Amino acid sequence: MGANQALPIVLGYVPIGIAYGILAQKAGISPANTLLMSVIVFAGSSQLIAVGLFAAGVPPLSIILTTFVVNLRHMLMSAAVAPYLKCWRKVELAAFAYELTDESFAVHSARFVSYGPNRAEVFTTNIIAQAAWVLGTWLGIMVGGLIRDPKPLALDYALPAMFIALLVILFKDRVQIAVALLTGILAMGLLLAGVNQWNVILATIVGATLGVGIEKWIKKSSS
Repeated sequence: MGANQALPIVLGYVPIGIAYGILAQKAGISPANTLLMSVIVFAGSSQLIAVGLFAAGVPPLSIILTTFVVNLRHMLMSAAVAPYLKCWRKVELAAFAYELTDESFAVHSARFVSYGPNRAEVFTTNIIAQAAWVLGTWLGIMVGGLIRDPKPLALDYALPAMFIALLVILFKDRVQIAVALLTGILAMGLLLAGVNQWNVILATIVGATLGVGIEKWIKKSSS
Protein backbone atom coordinates (compact mmCIF):
# COMPACT_ATOMS: atom_id res chain seq x y z
CA MET A 1 0.00 0.00 0.00
CA GLY A 2 2.83 2.38 0.81
CA ALA A 3 4.29 1.80 -2.66
CA ASN A 4 0.97 2.68 -4.26
CA GLN A 5 0.82 5.91 -2.28
CA ALA A 6 4.36 6.76 -3.34
CA LEU A 7 3.68 6.26 -7.05
CA PRO A 8 2.34 9.80 -7.75
CA ILE A 9 5.32 11.26 -5.88
CA VAL A 10 7.77 9.09 -7.81
CA LEU A 11 6.28 10.20 -11.13
CA GLY A 12 6.97 13.80 -10.10
CA TYR A 13 10.27 13.34 -8.27
CA VAL A 14 12.19 11.57 -11.02
CA PRO A 15 11.79 14.33 -13.67
CA ILE A 16 12.21 17.10 -11.09
CA GLY A 17 15.28 15.36 -9.68
CA ILE A 18 16.66 15.23 -13.22
CA ALA A 19 16.03 18.96 -13.56
CA TYR A 20 17.81 19.62 -10.27
CA GLY A 21 20.78 17.44 -11.29
CA ILE A 22 21.13 19.24 -14.62
CA LEU A 23 20.87 22.72 -13.10
CA ALA A 24 23.34 21.82 -10.34
CA GLN A 25 25.89 20.68 -12.90
CA LYS A 26 25.42 23.88 -14.91
CA ALA A 27 25.94 25.88 -11.70
CA GLY A 28 29.31 24.22 -11.15
CA ILE A 29 28.39 22.00 -8.19
CA SER A 30 30.30 18.72 -8.16
CA PRO A 31 28.39 15.46 -8.78
CA ALA A 32 29.22 14.23 -5.26
CA ASN A 33 27.85 17.37 -3.59
CA THR A 34 24.83 17.34 -5.87
CA LEU A 35 23.96 13.81 -4.76
CA LEU A 36 24.78 14.50 -1.10
CA MET A 37 22.36 17.41 -1.08
CA SER A 38 19.56 15.11 -2.26
CA VAL A 39 20.46 12.57 0.42
CA ILE A 40 21.01 14.96 3.35
CA VAL A 41 18.83 17.98 2.59
CA PHE A 42 16.08 16.26 0.55
CA ALA A 43 14.00 19.38 -0.10
CA GLY A 44 13.30 20.02 -3.76
CA SER A 45 12.42 23.70 -3.65
CA SER A 46 15.30 24.56 -1.31
CA GLN A 47 17.77 22.60 -3.39
CA LEU A 48 16.70 24.37 -6.58
CA ILE A 49 16.85 27.74 -4.84
CA ALA A 50 20.30 26.93 -3.45
CA VAL A 51 21.51 25.99 -6.94
CA GLY A 52 20.24 29.27 -8.35
CA LEU A 53 21.90 31.28 -5.59
CA PHE A 54 25.14 29.33 -6.01
CA ALA A 55 25.12 30.02 -9.73
CA ALA A 56 24.60 33.73 -9.02
CA GLY A 57 27.67 33.81 -6.75
CA VAL A 58 25.74 34.52 -3.54
CA PRO A 59 27.83 34.07 -0.33
CA PRO A 60 27.43 30.67 1.41
CA LEU A 61 25.90 32.16 4.56
CA SER A 62 23.18 33.87 2.52
CA ILE A 63 22.40 30.60 0.74
CA ILE A 64 22.10 28.77 4.07
CA LEU A 65 19.85 31.43 5.61
CA THR A 66 17.64 31.64 2.53
CA THR A 67 17.09 27.89 2.33
CA PHE A 68 16.46 27.82 6.08
CA VAL A 69 13.71 30.41 5.76
CA VAL A 70 12.18 28.59 2.80
CA ASN A 71 12.12 25.35 4.79
CA LEU A 72 10.37 26.94 7.77
CA ARG A 73 7.12 25.76 6.18
CA HIS A 74 8.05 22.29 7.43
CA MET A 75 7.20 23.50 10.92
CA LEU A 76 3.63 24.09 9.78
CA MET A 77 3.43 20.70 8.10
CA SER A 78 4.87 18.95 11.15
CA ALA A 79 2.40 20.71 13.44
CA ALA A 80 -0.48 19.59 11.21
CA VAL A 81 0.37 15.86 11.40
CA ALA A 82 1.77 15.85 14.96
CA PRO A 83 -1.61 14.99 16.61
CA TYR A 84 -1.72 11.73 14.62
CA LEU A 85 1.77 10.65 15.73
CA LYS A 86 1.48 10.99 19.52
CA CYS A 87 2.10 7.28 20.09
CA TRP A 88 5.24 7.11 17.97
CA ARG A 89 8.68 6.80 19.55
CA LYS A 90 11.20 9.64 19.25
CA VAL A 91 13.37 7.66 16.85
CA GLU A 92 10.37 7.07 14.58
CA LEU A 93 9.40 10.74 14.75
CA ALA A 94 12.95 11.77 13.84
CA ALA A 95 12.99 9.39 10.88
CA PHE A 96 9.58 10.65 9.74
CA ALA A 97 10.62 14.30 10.08
CA TYR A 98 13.82 13.67 8.11
CA GLU A 99 11.86 12.51 5.06
CA LEU A 100 8.88 14.85 5.37
CA THR A 101 8.41 16.86 2.19
CA ASP A 102 5.58 18.88 0.71
CA GLU A 103 4.51 15.95 -1.44
CA SER A 104 4.71 13.26 1.25
CA PHE A 105 2.86 15.61 3.60
CA ALA A 106 0.06 15.95 1.05
CA VAL A 107 -0.25 12.16 0.79
CA HIS A 108 0.08 11.46 4.53
CA SER A 109 -2.22 14.22 5.75
CA ALA A 110 -5.05 12.99 3.53
CA ARG A 111 -4.39 9.39 4.60
CA PHE A 112 -4.12 10.15 8.32
CA VAL A 113 -7.51 11.86 8.43
CA SER A 114 -9.28 8.83 6.92
CA TYR A 115 -7.32 5.85 8.21
CA GLY A 116 -4.73 7.04 10.70
CA PRO A 117 -0.95 6.51 10.41
CA ASN A 118 0.39 3.05 9.62
CA ARG A 119 4.13 2.95 10.33
CA ALA A 120 5.00 0.44 7.62
CA GLU A 121 3.03 2.28 4.95
CA VAL A 122 4.32 5.69 6.00
CA PHE A 123 8.00 4.72 5.94
CA THR A 124 7.61 2.71 2.75
CA THR A 125 6.16 5.78 1.06
CA ASN A 126 8.89 8.06 2.40
CA ILE A 127 11.79 5.75 1.52
CA ILE A 128 10.54 5.13 -2.02
CA ALA A 129 9.96 8.86 -2.51
CA GLN A 130 13.50 9.79 -1.47
CA ALA A 131 14.97 6.96 -3.52
CA ALA A 132 13.15 8.36 -6.56
CA TRP A 133 14.50 11.83 -5.82
CA VAL A 134 18.09 10.56 -5.53
CA LEU A 135 17.64 8.50 -8.70
CA GLY A 136 16.36 11.55 -10.58
CA THR A 137 19.32 13.56 -9.30
CA TRP A 138 21.77 10.92 -10.53
CA LEU A 139 20.09 10.79 -13.94
CA GLY A 140 20.28 14.59 -14.14
CA ILE A 141 24.00 14.46 -13.41
CA MET A 142 24.46 11.86 -16.15
CA VAL A 143 22.63 13.85 -18.85
CA GLY A 144 23.70 17.29 -17.62
CA GLY A 145 26.75 17.31 -19.86
CA LEU A 146 24.61 16.70 -22.94
CA ILE A 147 22.51 19.86 -22.46
CA ARG A 148 24.24 23.14 -23.21
CA ASP A 149 21.48 25.56 -22.26
CA PRO A 150 18.71 24.30 -19.88
CA LYS A 151 16.67 27.54 -20.01
CA PRO A 152 14.61 26.65 -23.13
CA LEU A 153 13.53 23.44 -21.39
CA ALA A 154 11.91 25.41 -18.52
CA LEU A 155 13.24 22.87 -16.02
CA ASP A 156 12.73 25.26 -13.11
CA TYR A 157 8.95 25.06 -13.67
CA ALA A 158 8.81 21.32 -12.95
CA LEU A 159 8.52 21.73 -9.18
CA PRO A 160 5.68 24.32 -9.19
CA ALA A 161 3.83 22.15 -11.72
CA MET A 162 3.92 19.17 -9.35
CA PHE A 163 2.77 21.33 -6.42
CA ILE A 164 -0.22 22.48 -8.46
CA ALA A 165 -1.11 18.89 -9.38
CA LEU A 166 -0.95 17.74 -5.75
CA LEU A 167 -3.03 20.71 -4.63
CA VAL A 168 -5.76 19.95 -7.15
CA ILE A 169 -5.92 16.32 -5.98
CA LEU A 170 -6.50 17.43 -2.38
CA PHE A 171 -9.42 19.75 -3.17
CA LYS A 172 -12.67 18.50 -1.63
CA ASP A 173 -15.03 21.48 -1.79
CA ARG A 174 -15.39 25.09 -2.94
CA VAL A 175 -14.20 26.46 0.40
CA GLN A 176 -10.80 24.80 -0.02
CA ILE A 177 -10.53 26.09 -3.58
CA ALA A 178 -11.38 29.62 -2.46
CA VAL A 179 -8.90 29.52 0.43
CA ALA A 180 -6.16 28.18 -1.87
CA LEU A 181 -6.78 30.95 -4.41
CA LEU A 182 -6.82 33.65 -1.74
CA THR A 183 -3.63 32.27 -0.20
CA GLY A 184 -1.92 32.28 -3.60
CA ILE A 185 -3.05 35.84 -4.30
CA LEU A 186 -1.84 36.96 -0.88
CA ALA A 187 1.55 35.30 -1.42
CA MET A 188 1.94 37.09 -4.76
CA GLY A 189 0.81 40.37 -3.22
CA LEU A 190 3.38 40.08 -0.44
CA LEU A 191 6.06 39.23 -2.99
CA LEU A 192 5.23 42.30 -5.07
CA ALA A 193 5.27 44.36 -1.86
CA GLY A 194 8.87 43.31 -1.25
CA VAL A 195 8.38 40.43 1.18
CA ASN A 196 10.40 38.02 -0.93
CA GLN A 197 11.42 35.44 1.71
CA TRP A 198 8.50 35.24 4.13
CA ASN A 199 5.65 35.74 1.66
CA VAL A 200 4.75 32.05 1.32
CA ILE A 201 4.96 31.35 5.06
CA LEU A 202 2.88 34.40 6.02
CA ALA A 203 0.30 33.69 3.31
CA THR A 204 0.08 30.05 4.44
CA ILE A 205 -0.54 31.03 8.05
CA VAL A 206 -3.24 33.51 7.07
CA GLY A 207 -4.84 31.06 4.62
CA ALA A 208 -4.81 28.17 7.09
CA THR A 209 -6.30 30.36 9.82
CA LEU A 210 -8.99 31.60 7.45
CA GLY A 211 -9.78 28.07 6.31
CA VAL A 212 -10.15 26.76 9.85
CA GLY A 213 -12.35 29.73 10.78
CA ILE A 214 -14.64 29.20 7.79
CA GLU A 215 -14.97 25.45 8.46
CA LYS A 216 -15.87 26.07 12.11
CA TRP A 217 -18.42 28.70 11.08
CA ILE A 218 -20.00 26.29 8.56
CA LYS A 219 -20.20 23.48 11.13
CA LYS A 220 -21.69 25.82 13.70
CA SER A 221 -24.28 27.11 11.22
CA SER A 222 -25.33 23.60 10.15
CA SER A 223 -25.68 22.27 13.71
